[in-house]
Amino acid sequence: MKKKVLSAALLLVMGMAACKHEKLAPLDKVDLMINNEDQLTQIIIYDVFTPPVASRIYVYSSIAAYEAIRHAQKGAHSIAAKLNGFDKMPEPDATKKYDFDLAASVAFFKVARNVKVFSVDSLTNYENSVHENFKQHLDEATYKASVAFGDTIASVVLKRAKTDGYAASRGKAKFLGSNEPGKWRPTPPDYLDGVEWCWNTMKTMVLDSASQFKPSLPPAYNATPGSPFHTMVKEVYDINKNLTAEQKLIAKYWDDNPFVIEHSGHMTFGNKKITPGGHWMGIAAQIIKQEKADHVKAAQTFALTSIALYDGFISCWDEKYRSSYVRPVTVIKDMIDKDWMPFLQTPPFPEYTSGHSTITASAATVLTKLYRDNLAFEDSSDYKYIGLKRKFNSLSEAAAECSMSRVYGGIHYVISVNTGAAMGKQVGGLVVKKILE
Repeated sequence: MKKKVLSAALLLVMGMAACKHEKLAPLDKVDLMINNEDQLTQIIIYDVFTPPVASRIYVYSSIAAYEAIRHAQKGAHSIAAKLNGFDKMPEPDATKKYDFDLAASVAFFKVARNVKVFSVDSLTNYENSVHENFKQHLDEATYKASVAFGDTIASVVLKRAKTDGYAASRGKAKFLGSNEPGKWRPTPPDYLDGVEWCWNTMKTMVLDSASQFKPSLPPAYNATPGSPFHTMVKEVYDINKNLTAEQKLIAKYWDDNPFVIEHSGHMTFGNKKITPGGHWMGIAAQIIKQEKADHVKAAQTFALTSIALYDGFISCWDEKYRSSYVRPVTVIKDMIDKDWMPFLQTPPFPEYTSGHSTITASAATVLTKLYRDNLAFEDSSDYKYIGLKRKFNSLSEAAAECSMSRVYGGIHYVISVNTGAAMGKQVGGLVVKKILE
C-alpha cells in the first residue's frame, strides 16, 4: 500500500512539474480587468465589509488600475487628476517597454491589499497566477518595468488613502441612537448599533463636501392618524401586508445585505452576500462584456462606477446620521401592529435617505453616460449567491426597481427612496460633469 501511495504522489509531483512548463494561453485583456474585480468582490464578501467600506476598497483599487492601463491608449486622460486630493500620477519612462495590463493588475492588487482587505492569501494566490502568465509572454525587462510602474501608481493612490479619514473613523464611540420619538434606535431582531456613523468625514472624490446635495427633511414625527408622518408609515405597513409574489422577488433580488443574521430556534448564523455596491460593480462588468468595451474602457468603467458609489455613500450617510430618522419597524410596532416584522431584515443604521436608492441612481447615471440610454441587459450579478437573474430595458429602470425594492422590503418609506434616488442622480451627474465633460 505504501508503494502505491508513494507512486501516486510521485506521479502528482511530476505532473505538476510538467504543467509548469506548459505554455499558458495569453490572458484576455478585458477578461483580466473583469476577473480582477470579481476576485476582489469575493474577498469583500468573505471578509464581510460594510457597504460604505466596500465602496472605498473598490474605488481606490479601480482608480489605480485605470491610471496604469490608460497609457495603453493614446489620449486617455488621468481620472485622478480631476479628483480631490491625489498627487500627480507617475508617467512611464519613454526608454522602456511596458505591458500596461500587467501594470494595472499590480497596481490594483497592491492597493486592495493595503486598504484593509484581510484575506490576503486568496488574493495573493490569484495575483501570482496572473503574474505567472505574464512571465511566460514577456521578456524579463518588460515584465520588471511593468511591475515597477504598477507599484509606483499604487503608492500614489495609497498615499491619498492614508489621509482620507478612514483611520480616524475606526474605533469611535458606538452610535446607539435615541429614544426620542421619530429618531432612530437599534432595530430587531439583533438591535445592533449604527454602522459607519461618521462616514461623512471621509474625503470625497468629486463632491465639494459630504453635504453638497443635502436634501430637505422628511415629515416630522406625529403619531396622529392622518398626519403626513402617520400616513407615510401606514403606507409601508399596507404595502407589506399585501406584497405580491413579484414584489417579494424584487425585494429579495436587490437586498444585498452583506451579513444577515439568521435565527432558527436556538441557533444563530450569518448569511454572507454581495454588497449593494458590489452588485453594481457586477452590473458594470456585464455591460462591459455586452458592449464589447476594450480593456481601457473597461478599467475606466470600473473606476467611474466606483467613484459614483463611493461619493454616493458619503452623501447618503451624511444625511442618515444628521436626521437620524426612525425605521418603519420601530414606529409600526409602536403605533400600528406590535407583532409586525418587515419582509427584509432592517440594516443597522438610520432610515433617511435610502442608501440603495442613492448609490444605484449614482452608478446608473454614470454608466448611462459611458454607454447609452435605453441599454437593455440581463443582470446576473447575484446569480451565484441567490440563484436569480433579471432583465431590464435600461440602467435607470434597474436603479428605479432597486430603489422601490426597499419599500417592498419594509425597511424604507417611499419619500426616502425617492429622495435618495434624486440625490444619487445629482452625485452621478457631478461625476459625469467633472470627469467626462
